[in-house]
Amino acid sequence: MKDLADHYPDAETILLVQDNLNTHTAGSFYEALPPEEAFELAKRFEYHYTPKKGSWLNMAEIDLSALSKQCLDRRIASIETLADEINAWEHERNAVGATVRWRFNKCNARVKLQRHYHNLQN
Repeated sequence: MKDLADHYPDAETILLVQDNLNTHTAGSFYEALPPEEAFELAKRFEYHYTPKKGSWLNMAEIDLSALSKQCLDRRIASIETLADEINAWEHERNAVGATVRWRFNKCNARVKLQRHYHNLQN
């Protein structure tokens, strides 16, 4: 984390996206560093935790796929136009409250993954 903070010396805040392990908190700095150094390092980071249920990586992949199909399906001439297009897409998606709709449930899993279960016989 010190290397990360050193890599971005001008950043006011560094956003961290991480899983929900109990070791992933600002308190971990205090276990590894002197209090003054831990405090200075901890205040540089803002924590964003991944969802406890569902696969956050799958959700990110689904959103990137939607972005690709709905917004990036054509040639875009400049980086500025690209940024504008993505911002407009993101604003619209957030306005409608777009979410991931999981279709794979326990019943589907049992059928699809049946070959991985041991055959139990009475």
